[in-house]
Amino acid sequence: MKIQCRFFASVREALGTSAEEIELPPEVMTVGAVRAFLRQRGGVWDEVLSDQKLLRTACNQQMCAADTVLTEQCEVAFFPPVTGG
Repeated sequence: MKIQCRFFASVREALGTSAEEIELPPEVMTVGAVRAFLRQRGGVWDEVLSDQKLLRTACNQQMCAADTVLTEQCEVAFFPPVTGG
């Protein structure tokens, strides 16, 4: 399955990219599994997407949980929580 991943704010800055089309293996079926899959790249990917980091996720521009099931050509976004003042 192909999906579009988007990265925002400090996540984008750390990874050095704002978007990427990714071909996923069959076992990667949820937003949380995408995060784990990307972490396998190691280095900054593992650090930025670590389970220890509080990140928000969205699927097709809707906030979602890690267990959200993916669909072909969906858009998955990762971004830090937003704080206001």
